[in-house]
Amino acid sequence: MNRLFCTFAAIGSVVTCLAPAQAAEPVRNVVLVHGAYADGSGWRGVSDILTRDGYKVTIVQEPETSLADDVAATQRAIAQSGGPVILVGHSYGGVVITEAGNAPEVKALVYVAALAPDAREKVEELRARFAPATNHTIKSPDGFLTLDPATFRADFAADLPAADADFMARSQVPVSTKALGGIVTAAAWRSKPSWYAVATEDGKINPDLERFMAKRAGSTKMEVKGSHAVYVSQPQAIVNLIETAANGAIK
Repeated sequence: MNRLFCTFAAIGSVVTCLAPAQAAEPVRNVVLVHGAYADGSGWRGVSDILTRDGYKVTIVQEPETSLADDVAATQRAIAQSGGPVILVGHSYGGVVITEAGNAPEVKALVYVAALAPDAREKVEELRARFAPATNHTIKSPDGFLTLDPATFRADFAADLPAADADFMARSQVPVSTKALGGIVTAAAWRSKPSWYAVATEDGKINPDLERFMAKRAGSTKMEVKGSHAVYVSQPQAIVNLIETAANGAIK
């Protein structure tokens, strides 16, 4: 039952009544965006835990054909979530959420070993700020990149069992050079709160670059000992960060 708290003026009959402040509820919708060379199945562990904890989870299967296409796929998922959203991106997915996160439904951003460019900043220039991590890619004649399967585990998933890393290498989604060269028009982290998981053993993105991006965005930062695939190897740690964002975001 709601109670009214009233104060009475000493003179006259003026009465002022205030309803008690309502406790803020966490955002219950989470949209997960995968990065380059991967697909949405890598989010399975994170999704299972979030679902168990009562969140509605949507996993975007962006085509990685262009940044515009990937942003459109993410915005579609945001719109279909049915309410306020915590938007999570891994790796190149960080570029996607930096643009797509400007949607009004998005209340907070969570970057997981992810790129977080500023508006009009080229990803290649951002990566050049720190000594680059490994980049053993194979380019197709039509401009799509895959990671070399021979070095995939070392570069991307060093803390996963060999069989799991091998499967990810064989099921990776080729990413268009057009997508990787896409430019963000407005960086959502400049106007919305963000959280960042740094993968301290990342072989794909320099962990110091991750720390730089987190600091620049004013993100609440958490460091996790894990590879670039930290969202696969350490799902509970990533869920903890997402749920912290869900509880800290304002609807």
